[in-house]
Amino acid sequence: MKIQVLLALLLTLVTTHAAPDVQTKPNAKLKVLVLTGGHAFKPEPFFKLFKDNPEITYDTAAEAKTAEAYDRDDLFTYDVIVLYDSPSNITDAQKARFLALFDKGIGVIVLHHAYLSYPMWSDYERIAGGKYVYLEAQMTNGITSSQYKGDVDIPITVVAKDHPVTAGLSDFVLHDELYTNLHMRSDITPLLKTGDELLAWTRDEKKSRVVGIIVGHGPSAYENPNFQKLLAQSIHWTAKR
Repeated sequence: MKIQVLLALLLTLVTTHAAPDVQTKPNAKLKVLVLTGGHAFKPEPFFKLFKDNPEITYDTAAEAKTAEAYDRDDLFTYDVIVLYDSPSNITDAQKARFLALFDKGIGVIVLHHAYLSYPMWSDYERIAGGKYVYLEAQMTNGITSSQYKGDVDIPITVVAKDHPVTAGLSDFVLHDELYTNLHMRSDITPLLKTGDELLAWTRDEKKSRVVGIIVGHGPSAYENPNFQKLLAQSIHWTAKR
């Protein structure tokens, strides 16, 4: 009997001390790395999207036309990487580090002009769910040039109303820049569209979740509550919260 009582006390002590670790993890702030560079944007209103998000802490990495962000010692400590850059060049070592994100289950959001990045790298196109076509070398086998229109009102239809990324969103109008005729992959889950053009989608890459968002060019998008909700919920979902 004494042995049974002692074992029960030990089990209680172990459970009591283990429980806080399990409970604190879901409530910890998400750690986000935001990559910029290679394309003009308005930094103050853009970064306000992240400053005003109470669920996250974030760091920034501003690159030009290279991919030094993937050389960071702390790269694999982040929950989510937001790509808002458009570099052209990436080394083999940086490619390996980028691809390792998906072995580790780190979430990735590909946002607006990040669809111009690494135009000839097929792995990036697959992961992003598509590409913006603007180089002659991309236009093969019937693939034609993508287009864009600036400062337009975009009527947006929520295709996947029950998805966690779009939960609570209704159809809305966004004043922004619109990319059209992207070369899209087939293994994506559509979230938003305008007419026949997809504007947001998800896909899985190994252990990671990926969200692609075509809109998000300037302050008129950053300040739109629907876009704010879309981005915040994309961060939350790709982090597997």
